[in-house]
Amino acid sequence: GEMERIDLPAVGPTDLPISLLEMGCSGRFELITHPQPNDQPLPPQSSLPHGLPPTSVSLETEVEKRFLRDPAWLPIHDTDAAFHRFLKDVHIDSLLHCALSPLHSGISVVRDPTTGMLLDFNEVLLGDTGISAKNSMSLQRPPNPNPSESLRGSNTNYPFLPGGSDSLPKYIIRAIYTIYTKVCGHPFKLLSISTTSMLAGVYNLAHSHDSPSTPGTTSTEKKDGGTTKPAEGQEEKKRWAIPINITTPCGDFYKRIPNPAFKYPFELDVFQKQAVLRLEAHDSVFVAAHTSAGKTVVAEYAIALSQKHMTRTIYTSPIKALSNQKFRDFKTTFGDVGLLTGDVQLSPEASCLIMTTEILRSMLYNGSEVIRDLEWVIFDEVHYINDAERGVVWEEVLIMLPDHVSIILLSATVPNAVEFSEWIGRIKKKHIYVISTAKRPVPLEHYLYTGNSTKTQKEMFLLLDPSGNFQTKGYYAAIDAKKERTSKHAQSFGTKNPSQYTTSNQDRAVWLSLLHFLSQRQQTPVVAFTFSKTRCDDNARSLASMDLTSSAEKSEIHSFFQKSLRRLRGGDRQLPQILFMRDLLKRGIGVHHSGILPIMKEVIEMLFSRGLVKVLFATETFAMGVNMPARTVVFDSIRKHDGTGFRNLLPGEYIQMAGRAGRRGLDATGTVIILCKSGVHDMGDLNVMMLGKPTVLQSQFRLTYTMILNLLRVEALRVTDMMRRSFSESHRDTQAYEQQIGQLKQTLSSLPPLDTEGQLSDLLSYYYTVTELRITAEALQCAVLGSVNGLKALSVGRVVVVNNKQHFNALGVILQVSSDSVNRTFTALIICEKGNEEGRGDSPNCSAFPHLYNTALFTPEGPCSHTVQKLKLQDISAITVKTLKVIPDRIIDNYNKRQQLRFRLDPPGQAISTATQELLRLVEANPGGVMTLDPVNDFQLKSVDVVEGTMRLRVLQDSLKDFSCIHSPTFSEQFLRVQERMSVQEELDKLLFLISDQSLSLLPEYHQRIKVLQSLQYVDSSGAVQLKGRVACQISSHELLLTELLFENALSPLAPEESAALLSCLVFQQKTQVEPHITNTLKEESLIESQSLSQGRSRRQQSCTELTLSIQTAVPSYFLSQPFAEIAQLTDVQEGTVVRCIQRLDEVLKEVRQAARIVGDSVLGSKMEKASLAIRRDIVFTASLYTH
Repeated sequence: GEMERIDLPAVGPTDLPISLLEMGCSGRFELITHPQPNDQPLPPQSSLPHGLPPTSVSLETEVEKRFLRDPAWLPIHDTDAAFHRFLKDVHIDSLLHCALSPLHSGISVVRDPTTGMLLDFNEVLLGDTGISAKNSMSLQRPPNPNPSESLRGSNTNYPFLPGGSDSLPKYIIRAIYTIYTKVCGHPFKLLSISTTSMLAGVYNLAHSHDSPSTPGTTSTEKKDGGTTKPAEGQEEKKRWAIPINITTPCGDFYKRIPNPAFKYPFELDVFQKQAVLRLEAHDSVFVAAHTSAGKTVVAEYAIALSQKHMTRTIYTSPIKALSNQKFRDFKTTFGDVGLLTGDVQLSPEASCLIMTTEILRSMLYNGSEVIRDLEWVIFDEVHYINDAERGVVWEEVLIMLPDHVSIILLSATVPNAVEFSEWIGRIKKKHIYVISTAKRPVPLEHYLYTGNSTKTQKEMFLLLDPSGNFQTKGYYAAIDAKKERTSKHAQSFGTKNPSQYTTSNQDRAVWLSLLHFLSQRQQTPVVAFTFSKTRCDDNARSLASMDLTSSAEKSEIHSFFQKSLRRLRGGDRQLPQILFMRDLLKRGIGVHHSGILPIMKEVIEMLFSRGLVKVLFATETFAMGVNMPARTVVFDSIRKHDGTGFRNLLPGEYIQMAGRAGRRGLDATGTVIILCKSGVHDMGDLNVMMLGKPTVLQSQFRLTYTMILNLLRVEALRVTDMMRRSFSESHRDTQAYEQQIGQLKQTLSSLPPLDTEGQLSDLLSYYYTVTELRITAEALQCAVLGSVNGLKALSVGRVVVVNNKQHFNALGVILQVSSDSVNRTFTALIICEKGNEEGRGDSPNCSAFPHLYNTALFTPEGPCSHTVQKLKLQDISAITVKTLKVIPDRIIDNYNKRQQLRFRLDPPGQAISTATQELLRLVEANPGGVMTLDPVNDFQLKSVDVVEGTMRLRVLQDSLKDFSCIHSPTFSEQFLRVQERMSVQEELDKLLFLISDQSLSLLPEYHQRIKVLQSLQYVDSSGAVQLKGRVACQISSHELLLTELLFENALSPLAPEESAALLSCLVFQQKTQVEPHITNTLKEESLIESQSLSQGRSRRQQSCTELTLSIQTAVPSYFLSQPFAEIAQLTDVQEGTVVRCIQRLDEVLKEVRQAARIVGDSVLGSKMEKASLAIRRDIVFTASLYTH
């Protein structure tokens, strides 16, 4: 019944908030003591048959308390949704209280060493008290209290100090040292012990520039505790990369590792054991092994070790699909595994995290807390560093990793593994052990296939046997087989269409005959690499008549297919691509390329790895990212389009793809087949492709705005340091240079002082003039030699003036000219003093260059002798106008004969005597110098450089006569001193330039980029990052374009779906034939936007993005929740590509949302969130099969 209300008088000030409640009719009363607010009446008292239900506080507050204010219940990651619902209580007073600043000192106890009695307390200064993630790169800083930031870090955090870099730059250390010395009069007299030892270390660091110690003596200690001593006398060069010999078996493996962290069910190979030994010693390794050799063992062992040590491992891979696959593999092996990719985040607290390299880079820049516990970072497929677009990410990550993290690099075989490891070792200052395998575990056989019908289906010719010998006989057999089929007419007159392309019918015939042949020989599964998506689809379609599976396999495929697609909505299950694939898969045929829906790709991969897909038509990405070996690999063609044009496959690409053939433990050899559809490929091309060296690892380092802004946020990190430590600058061995600089400085200080008094006062300027003259003369000589006329003049019989260590203005005649155009040498007969034929009487004047001002020819004082010598170009100081008739062969033979002991005393032959007499006659006729040939007038060299050089030469030669120092009696020895000193000084200047920032190849570009950032106000004139810069740090691609859109307020007038469509141009780049239909506001907006952007920005920023509009149609319709099937029909782009673009669009939307939050534009933030929620549905965001 209804509750009866009993009116009670209003509550007075004396009334206690207590009332009685009768429980039912039993006469039992309850005392209610809930303190009531003043304006609320007491609860009604009434008698119900069963009494009132026990009352309690209003449900609202309870719910709020339990579900909204209880931190334990709140979702850790996505707190935004929870906090939209209610407002916190505001306490203004709390703003007046501030946290206590940390104490700067602590108390230490002094005890009696024998009894342990307390004697005294000392106050000790604590270092590092005020440090936090916002001002320090030290690992001592307190962890970030905010759980949402601890995983990915925050863009206001400092990164942790990169390994291998000095904690304080040397100039700061030197400054500290100088100040202390000035203040205290004596270094460190007034300081406590601990500071002194610290500063002593500082001092050593500061002066390590000057000390010529080897890097080996200071940085590493040998395992037995003794430091490495360089050999006496010569300074050994430190090697950071240590190649490991894997030819000898590793016998004491089980003795050295009695209880391994991970036990394998099979015996490890030698290279795996060596790697495991290095991992147990906590060293970094680079494993360059052949495909399917078992590199994953190394990664698994590292993960097991870190679980044993309670630390964490990060496993990075270049491709999201590979990350998903590894997640499944490691999850089954280890259990405690997490996955972080752009759109998925699974158990991020796990001890092994799998992620793409880009995410690790942002974690390093943003100072994520995960880095603290990190023991290993595993880089899989390191040869991806050659990728022009993304290669720079690997280098950034390697440079930014802190010291305590060890590195494991896994890669296909690369020729320059040691050089690459040397670079990493040098920047990280730790040894890298290089382990590479000698050969594939399953050898490969390479064949040519020319069959195209049932009759010819066995035409397969061995081209390269398992031991790597190229079989030319197989090649010619293939050519003959191909020839037999061409008609008589074509043989005599050439085919009508000699083009590369074949009709689809011809293709179909080839594929049918090949696959019949292979399935008869039980050579399936087969991967057929085709270098175009449409060709893949067409080839699969053309096999409509082929059926490769048994009925049992068909039912297995059917049930797996149905089970996998259970997660899709009904409409999505009827997509044309899915129906087409279902039909193909039933017959054992699969297609794998980027146009396939991600979920279908995974279904196909899983069926293939179970051996249910017998033939897989795939593009190159399948070989790059997916570890799925087959028995046979077929190449549809050996030419591919690489974005700019068609070219043959590179050896590296061929090996990577061919390496998918041959499953370890299942096949004795793997089979690789190259189809010869139109004709047999050129033998040279095949040879290069199969036996050529794989591509070397090359640096793709480039500056990106994100990198520059991230490094400018932190004072201690300089962009120039990043450039200097990149792989592109790895040829600069700064440590070795600094060592040489130290030695040169010492040499300089030990040289005797110069005497520049009196006559010698112009000695230095004389030196500079002579040097310039020498350089000008050499440049002119090179120009002469490079010209036709010059080479004609320097022919046999030409008389030249020779100046070198042995001869001074001596006449010689040319006998022979070498044919080597790079280092051309001239054999000449030269006159000299008797007794100076061997050049023992080294003239003291030789290096003072007297011939530059003194043209008087050499006249022998005693009897004239001769010598035959090979002269370099530098030795010939002038080409005279005279020529002599000589018989070169006779002269050389005679001279060589008289060099032997027993003919030593024979008189010279007739030919030599004549030539020597002629030369002497010339000298006597022109003692002051012979007429020489002039480069401009005689050799007709009229280029500006030569004309200017000749004039300059004359001016310099004339000026030499006016110097007073050449008349000084001590001139030549003083000149030698100057020369010695100056050569050391020049070498020093060269080295100082090499270790300075000025010699960095990317420096000019860096300055240009900084100018762009300053003009757009991302950084101020002093280089401090402004708000715009902080926003751009959040965005990974097109950072400037998106930031400008945000700050120009371009996205505000648009509806969520329109803004998403506008952003979709940034993620989609592909040719398309369909004209898109675009909404009007969007049209106007994008026109205005692109105009304003192009006017204001593109002049400053050279690269403005090409925007592709074709996918813009699909995006708004997808938004308005049309089913995916209809959307796929709107554009001619393949379904897989649409899905990929929508996924990338979601990542862009997230970044813009993050950026909007930093700017404080909550409207835009929630708009992006709406957009993001609207597209996160259906097949596009079906979770990967690998992660379930």
